[in-house]
Amino acid sequence: MPEELARLGEGVIIEDGVRVFHPENVEIGDGVYIGHETMLKGYYKNRLVIGDGSWIGQACFLHAAGGIQIGREVGLGPHVKILTSVHEEPARDTPIIRAPLRFAEVVVEDVADIGVGSVLLPGVRIGEGAIIGAGSVVTRSVPPFHIAAGNPARILRERTQ
Repeated sequence: MPEELARLGEGVIIEDGVRVFHPENVEIGDGVYIGHETMLKGYYKNRLVIGDGSWIGQACFLHAAGGIQIGREVGLGPHVKILTSVHEEPARDTPIIRAPLRFAEVVVEDVADIGVGSVLLPGVRIGEGAIIGAGSVVTRSVPPFHIAAGNPARILRERTQ
């Protein structure tokens, strides 16, 4: 599998049970850790990019149909989910599973931290140095150096110097 990736940096640790789909569209930077049972679900188009020095916790699920950009030195706690597609709401006589998909990239900027069990929904941008509290469902972008938490996640405050 490593030879099939679009990029595999130096010093990468990939634990047992990690699954990678469409590795030709997955780029992993230098010094990245990817925890047990994580699923990197690349897609036939768009990229899943993990920047240098980032830490991807155990049992994460990253679905890159719309594209995922994870910056450098980012932490994703265990069981974080990043989704980049959603079904449009169809008419009542159409099964939801048959509704068209809408794709939107998710970006997690450098040195941000995503708490255990959080979910990032399509189209959100997590700003540089932002912190997302454990178990949060992020439906809107979070500015740089802000702390957000909850379901749906709300901005709690700006980080102090």
